[in-house]
Amino acid sequence: MNEPELQQYLYDHIPLSKAMEVEVLSITSHSVKLSAPLEPNINHRETVFGGSASAVAILSAWCLLHTSLRRAGHGPETRLVIQRNTMEYTLPIVGRFTSTAQFAADEAASELSTELARFLNTLKRHKKARISVSAKLEFGGQICGSLTGDFVALNY
Repeated sequence: MNEPELQQYLYDHIPLSKAMEVEVLSITSHSVKLSAPLEPNINHRETVFGGSASAVAILSAWCLLHTSLRRAGHGPETRLVIQRNTMEYTLPIVGRFTSTAQFAADEAASELSTELARFLNTLKRHKKARISVSAKLEFGGQICGSLTGDFVALNY
């Protein structure tokens, strides 16, 4: 799945992504980077609304797992949902921002991270698996927030 295909998938299946004008900037085997503009995500203080920032961070982590599942041969019958997350906001965002989700840096050099391999093997054996993914929000070259999300994949 390439960037335009993932963006169209999001717009077709997660309508909020279209309303927020989310763009898929890059996809690799170990990261996904999304961006969104200020205008449709603005709050009363003329900064990005916290819910929008959180939604883009969750979406980048979800996209990383979604593309990883597809690359591993899992189709639309595999359900991927967020179970819980924590979000930390460190700086206000006053323009177009990005969210990058990635597997742990020490594992990024290998094509398939140890954590992802465990997740995929558990899903194959038990038809259910959990994994934690992190994402960083950036604006103007600075980290503005971070997310840690626990996701569950289910095969029916």
